[in-house]
Parts: sequence; structure tokens; C-alpha cells
Amino acid sequence: MAKNDKRKKKKADQEDLDVFYVDDIEKNDFFNGGKDGDGTKKTGVKEQGGKKKGSLGKKLLLTFGIFTMLSAGAYFGMAMFFNSHFMFDTKINGVDFSLKEVSEVENYMKKQVADYTLTLEESDGSREVIKGADIGIKYNSGESIRQLAEGQQKLFWIKSLLEPTEIEAKIGVKYDAAKLDETISSLKCMDEENQTSSKNAYPAFKDGRFDVVPEVLGTKIETEKFMAAVTEAINGFQDSVNLAEKDCYILPKYVSDSKEVLEAAAKMNSYLGAQVTYDFGSKTEVVDSATIADWVKINKKKMKVSFKKEDVKEYIKKLAEKYDTKYKPKKFTTADGDSVTVEGGSYGWLMDQDTEYEKLLDDIKKGKVVTREPSFKSKAASHDGAGVGSTYAEVDLTDQHMYFIKDGKVVLETDVVTGNPNKGNATPQGVYTLSYKTRNATLRGEKKADGTYSYETPVKYWMPFNGGIGFHDANWQSSFGGDRYKSHGSHGCINMPEEKAKKLYSLISAGIPVVCHY
Repeated sequence: MAKNDKRKKKKADQEDLDVFYVDDIEKNDFFNGGKDGDGTKKTGVKEQGGKKKGSLGKKLLLTFGIFTMLSAGAYFGMAMFFNSHFMFDTKINGVDFSLKEVSEVENYMKKQVADYTLTLEESDGSREVIKGADIGIKYNSGESIRQLAEGQQKLFWIKSLLEPTEIEAKIGVKYDAAKLDETISSLKCMDEENQTSSKNAYPAFKDGRFDVVPEVLGTKIETEKFMAAVTEAINGFQDSVNLAEKDCYILPKYVSDSKEVLEAAAKMNSYLGAQVTYDFGSKTEVVDSATIADWVKINKKKMKVSFKKEDVKEYIKKLAEKYDTKYKPKKFTTADGDSVTVEGGSYGWLMDQDTEYEKLLDDIKKGKVVTREPSFKSKAASHDGAGVGSTYAEVDLTDQHMYFIKDGKVVLETDVVTGNPNKGNATPQGVYTLSYKTRNATLRGEKKADGTYSYETPVKYWMPFNGGIGFHDANWQSSFGGDRYKSHGSHGCINMPEEKAKKLYSLISAGIPVVCHY
């Protein structure tokens, strides 16, 4: 081709290109409405020195617009995609279902339901299994999985590339309720023979104090809660259920930190602070914390602190058996130094067991530390020997002699005449106390039908100690001592010379012991 022809062709091509740009611009109003910046319409005439001015920028804008439209379309297309698919990095019930379609998830769920088992984790560590096949379990999708997909924040799907999504989904299932009941009734944990009752926490004595023994969770099933936990687990398609965590057992009423348990322990420990020392003269008996701990008990059902009443009473009874002397034979050392056993009489120690029981419990409840005598109905001068102490009267029925001992020394003695045994009036042996003393009394025998007495005897000094028996002067006796009592003995009284009776009257007083012995 000739050089001039080539130049003509190039010029024609360039003109065609310029016309294309102008026509294209006129057809696409979204740049500037097909007009110049000054509002005049574009033409195909090329200006001198600016033939392609603005053409490159317009091409870039066009390209960007097209890219934006394509990108937006792609983004919203993905959003629509996630209406039936799960987003990136999505786990349902711990299983990765990223970009999976609803139907794929449902197929997986169906397989899981077909192989479903529920493991029961029991409190004693045992495990039992309820098989889905045994209760006729089937997958029941409904709209649950699809609703999960549709409920995703689809317009923000790009976030799933950065943040994982964890979904806990309830898998729809249905099963045969009758078969479930039958399966549950066959479980070992439902057999009453395998069930043990829970035990309350309670205070127990150990190492010198009451500490709380923790509660014990039994295996006795609370049926209503058990059924609720099992059905909830199956409906939620859970693979296991911990019966203890679901409170399926009949729980203890009181646990270690229950207010009632802690208060009971504190009360019981306060009792241990008491100490009661019983004073029995030269001997003592101590009720200390070890003894008290054996007496205190706790009602584990009501968490009430009390005492083992019978044990406390038994303790007091044994004290009485050991230290009571009233109505018991007594060892007595005579003024002559002989040792005799004296039976009879109403003198001696006699504990008031009922009163002492109440008093002892009161001391313990108040945490008292005290030394004292027990409560007595009857007391003696001493806990030693016959209990007569160092001041008393003694009558030797064999030797027909009497003594008055004051502060351990004989200050009066005399021969006497006692009751006549041959007439059935022998003076009874025993330990007594002087009831009272009086002057110028008349002693009378039994009252007869005619109103008179079997005898009436006036005396100047009267000192009774055993009912109608006592010391008195007897001026009708010609002698005292020896065997005179066998023939001229009294009705039981101790006959004394008047001067000796007068002396005794000045020495003795009510409450002083009188020992009559053979």
C-alpha cells in the first residue's frame, strides 16, 4: 500500500474511534447527561490541542461502576445463598456444617437420631443407657433446621469469615411414650431394692468437739423430676444426663452449710464447756465434756438438739446407789473402838433424783463450771462412815450404856435401861436423828376404848428420836445397866438417871444423830 494510502486509512480509523466515543457518551446519560460541562451538547468535532481530554477518566468510572455492580450482585447473591445454607465456620451442636445445605444437615440429624442413646449418669458412678430404638425414636424436622438457616444474619455473612458461629439446636424428635415408660421401669436405678435414702448432714463428736458430718446423697429416685429430666434430655437430643445435677434424687433436707446444722453444732459445743463436780465429802464425781458428749443427741430429721434423758437419769441413779445411805446398813465405830454394822433407822443421805436431773441439765445448758452437792431429800452430817459426823449420841443396846460424843470426844456417858425384849418392846437398832426436845412431858401408851391410855408417865426431860421412842429421865428405875432391861425394861425408850438426862438435854438438839446398836 502506498504511503499516502496508509496515512488516509489511519486518519479514517481515528475519526471512527472519535465518533464511537461521542456516540457512546451520548447513549450513557449517567456520566453527565450527554452534555459538556458548560451545558452544551457533545459533538463529534475534535478540538484543537484536546482531542481526547476526559476520555480516560470516563473509562475508569465506567469500569468501577461495572465492578461495583458485579460485586454487589455477588455479595447479595451470597446472602441469598445463605438462606438455604449455613455460613462459613458454622458449628451446630459441636458439628461443623460450614456451607452445608439444610437438607444435608437434616440427613445428618436423621442418622444421629437413628443411632441415638441417652446415658444416665447415676450418683454412685453407675451408668445406664436408654436406646432410641427401644422407645421408637424418630427424627421430626419440622422447620427447625431451615429456620436456623433462614435466621442467620445473611447480610453480614462476611463476618463469618472472621468469627466462628456456634449454634445449639434442638433436634426435633418424636418417640413412643408408652415404650419410654416401659424402658424406664426396667432400669436398675428405678428398682427400690437398689435405692438408698439420702442422709442429712449432722454434728458428731470427734476429737473433743462436735463437727459437721457431710450429707450423703442417696439413690432414691424422685420420680417426677427423673421423668422430667429424661424427657427433656431426649427432646433436646442430649447424649447424657447427670441425675444428681438434675436433682433426680430425693435430696437431704440438711447439708453441711445449712443454718440449722451449724446452729446445732454450735449449741452442742457450748454444752461441752460445762463441768459439774459433785462433792461427796472426801470423794468427788465429775461430769465433764466426755460424759456430756455421750448424753447430747441430735434429731437428724428435725435438726433438734436434746439429751438422752434415760442416760442422764441412769447416771444420777448410779450416783444415788453409790452414795445414798438412808435405809442402808452402816459401818459404825463405837466409843469403845469396836466396828459394828448398824441396820435400820431413817438417818442418812437420800438423793432427790428428779430435782437433780433438772438441775444438772440446766447447768450443762448454761455451760456452768461448778462444784456442788447433788440435790438431796435427806442429808446426814457426813459422807464418811455411818455419816453421823463428830457430834452424836450412841446407845449400846448390848452393854446397856449410852454416850454423847461432841466434836469427836465423849462428853457424857451413863448406864441405861432400854426396851424389854421379853415383852416385845425391844429398842430397835438403827441410826436416827433427834426430832425435838421438851420439858415436863407425859408419855402415854395406846389409847383404850374407854378413852384412857395403857400407861401415862410424866417425865422432866423428853428427847424423842424414833417416833414415840426417845431419851428421858426414869426415877422409877432402881438401877440402870446390866440385864435389868430384860425384866424391867421400858416400852422401847432409853431410861436414864435424872441427872444424866438433864445433862443430855443441855447437850443435844434437834437433828443430831442417834445411833442404837448391838
